[in-house]
Amino acid sequence: MAPSSLPQVRLLSERARATSRRNAMLPRCVWRVSHVLVLVLCLCAADDFDWTKTDRGSFYYGTFPTGFSWGAGSSAYQTEGAWDRDGKGMSIWDVFSHKKGKIFLNDTGDSSCEGYYKAKDDISLMNELKLNHYRFSISWPRILPTGIKSDHVNEKGIKYYDDLINQLLENKITPIVTLYHWDLPQVLQEKYGGWQNISMVSYFNDFANLCFERFGNRVKYWITFNNPWSVAVEGYETGEHAPGLKLKGNGAYRAAHHIIKAHAKIWHTYDTQWRNKQKGLVGISLSGDWGEPVDITSQKDIEAAERYVQFYLGWFATPVFHGDYPQVMKDYIGRKSAQQGLGNSRLPSFSAQEKSYIKGTCDFLGIGHFTTRYITQKNYPSGRGTTYFTDRDLAELVDPRWPDPGSEWLYSVPWGFRRLLNFVKTQYGNPMIYVTENGVSEKMMCTELCDDWRIQYFKDYINEMLKAIKDGVNVKGYTAWSLLDKFEWDEGYSERFGLYYVDFRNKNKPRYPKASVQYYKRIISSNGFPNQREVENWKRKATETCSSSNQLLAAEEQRSTAANILRLIHDPLTSHMEMVTEIVVPTVCTLCILLSAVFLMFLLRRRN
Repeated sequence: MAPSSLPQVRLLSERARATSRRNAMLPRCVWRVSHVLVLVLCLCAADDFDWTKTDRGSFYYGTFPTGFSWGAGSSAYQTEGAWDRDGKGMSIWDVFSHKKGKIFLNDTGDSSCEGYYKAKDDISLMNELKLNHYRFSISWPRILPTGIKSDHVNEKGIKYYDDLINQLLENKITPIVTLYHWDLPQVLQEKYGGWQNISMVSYFNDFANLCFERFGNRVKYWITFNNPWSVAVEGYETGEHAPGLKLKGNGAYRAAHHIIKAHAKIWHTYDTQWRNKQKGLVGISLSGDWGEPVDITSQKDIEAAERYVQFYLGWFATPVFHGDYPQVMKDYIGRKSAQQGLGNSRLPSFSAQEKSYIKGTCDFLGIGHFTTRYITQKNYPSGRGTTYFTDRDLAELVDPRWPDPGSEWLYSVPWGFRRLLNFVKTQYGNPMIYVTENGVSEKMMCTELCDDWRIQYFKDYINEMLKAIKDGVNVKGYTAWSLLDKFEWDEGYSERFGLYYVDFRNKNKPRYPKASVQYYKRIISSNGFPNQREVENWKRKATETCSSSNQLLAAEEQRSTAANILRLIHDPLTSHMEMVTEIVVPTVCTLCILLSAVFLMFLLRRRN
């Protein structure tokens, strides 16, 4: 790539990620602020992957293989609510979200979508979409309130998941079950330090074994961990996620080490005790943004991009498939540890026996993917303080021309998806892949069900996945993220990933279909993109259907706003100032009405 043709890029700073996420709530329909974010990771050399091949051709019309599985996903803490009902124990996210200042607007997942009470309603939405599978997680503390099987098994929690699984199967929807989607029982965090402690391997294996025993006669697809990168880095390095620890330089590596051991333990437990009887599969879901060299003629940029992917996806995938950490992680972290005067690397090591035990513990690989970064070399002297991020010696950049739907980190870069899938194929022997998370959020205060940006994102990313299958990548299924709007971790309810809009102001949490529901449904029914004329009609028809839903939602908003105004008028202003600030996600019109109401109350008080 000649210097004149290098992509236009903008550097992402680590500080920008922390500061931008707190300043992103002005309505997109009024004005939008571009955001920056930095997360991520490095990698070791990919001998078979051609970094210079940049095929970003035109849209490909064609269909997916027969039997390709289409689905949507969720997780327990993000959707269930009922955080303290029916015997459920506390999770680290219950505790973390209840601490002031940890979550945007101090939101919590206490009620969220009320999915615990609305399983039948949500399965009807899945039927509307004609889904083949539904990916959800089992809440560890809902089954084992203290996290420890010998303490107590909560049969009401067992019954909830029993009923959910049965209802899915009755509707011919395959359950894909995640065992750990971040909600560690709080007791295990307090007593043992959570994933910093090797004892989690045994406790988690007991929980998984109980799930195999109770649900495995019906569940045939098990995912041990969802995105362990976030668990390790954001839970134990940056402290952005529960349990909120900032153990910089080694906390993330220690947590990941125990998570990898726990995954292998569970795979072997299933393999020896349950596989012959239940005939199921056990995999892991790893998230990975793609890293593209800024200059594909620069060996340093190529090596930096490889480090990025290996420090992210390869950190977990390479042990699972090859038995040990990527060599580049061992080299870089080991060298920086020595420069710090440490006797041992901050990256833990596996024994020869552990390497053999971990290698090959993956029946299928789940891939969660959302966006791409340009990567270039950047040296971080070890004397300035060492973290996971500085261990990588790279800088992340974005092209300002990439579509940015509003979330500070999620740019739409479809071609990166195909590149990542091909990388997995060459690095790990073309494993069976299920895309377990892919989707786009909006960050806005205005209600908008005609989500044309999500339609475009799904169209482009799913098409790149189709191209990857055409390349020979063994992708068996796709999971749109997510079925519903839900609690988005430290962002609270300020970001919406859902195909269905959830009205969080209404205690019944009604769901409304966005235009993307109809578009995704047409992709599923056609098993791909049959021809140009038909596909071009899909967006027009999907947009037409969302207008009636918008009217229905607007009418409900007006009723809710009117009720709030009446309460404000009849009570003293000062006693309701806090309530006014807690009206969740008002539209710009609603804000104007509320301001008018406050002014009216002022006049009424003057008159009295």
